[in-house]
Amino acid sequence: MEQPPTGGGAGARVLVVDDDPTVAEIVTGYLDRAGYVVDRAGDGPDALARAAAHRPDLVVLDLMLPGMDGLEVCRRMRGQGPVPVIMLTARGDEDDRILGLEVGADDYVTKPFSPRELVLRVGSVLRRVQPVADPSGDGDGSGSGVLRAAGLTVYPEARRAVKNGVELALTVREFDLLAFFLAHPGRAFAREELMRDVWGWDFGDLSTVTVHVRRLRGKVEDDPARPRLIRTVWGVGYRFDPATTEEA
Repeated sequence: MEQPPTGGGAGARVLVVDDDPTVAEIVTGYLDRAGYVVDRAGDGPDALARAAAHRPDLVVLDLMLPGMDGLEVCRRMRGQGPVPVIMLTARGDEDDRILGLEVGADDYVTKPFSPRELVLRVGSVLRRVQPVADPSGDGDGSGSGVLRAAGLTVYPEARRAVKNGVELALTVREFDLLAFFLAHPGRAFAREELMRDVWGWDFGDLSTVTVHVRRLRGKVEDDPARPRLIRTVWGVGYRFDPATTEEA
């Protein structure tokens, strides 16, 4: 029998939420063999109760749940604190995928999917969210790779981002995207480049990038409707341009 890949963050607690017992059993089996501690829930209220009892390191969440759908479950979980979410959807409609991303999902997988691919996605998200030990030893997570521009400070090792002294509540991918922009000021990137360099995907739905840029603007721009930091470069993609803000 084909063995599941070993993902990053093995030993982490993963909550699988799906009302289809067959899907839940297969996903649970693959994650268990990859070294994760797995909880299962068949509906929204059960998922919220299990998450409250044992806070998961990541949630695999079906969009189409009976009663309380996955979008509402994601909103309520995020209301209790940050947690990475990979959304599962049986729909091919782009609007449904965008809705999942808008409420804070870090990734999504469309059914039918490969369980091996899902385990790899879980590992990828967990590797990004785990803070690296601070080599400076001062405990603030500053290290030597701190990124600063336009009132923003990003601590990659601690996975912390601050705007004008106030810590930002960012999802895994929002943090990755912000750190990437700060590391490459003034350079325009196509959405395909951002998907490859930030998400690590050579292919995928480019609306994922669009939605994350929009969400990130809502957290770092003074006026998200008129962004001055993360600029749209028409016909190309996006550019982080701190100079215009600093000169204003």
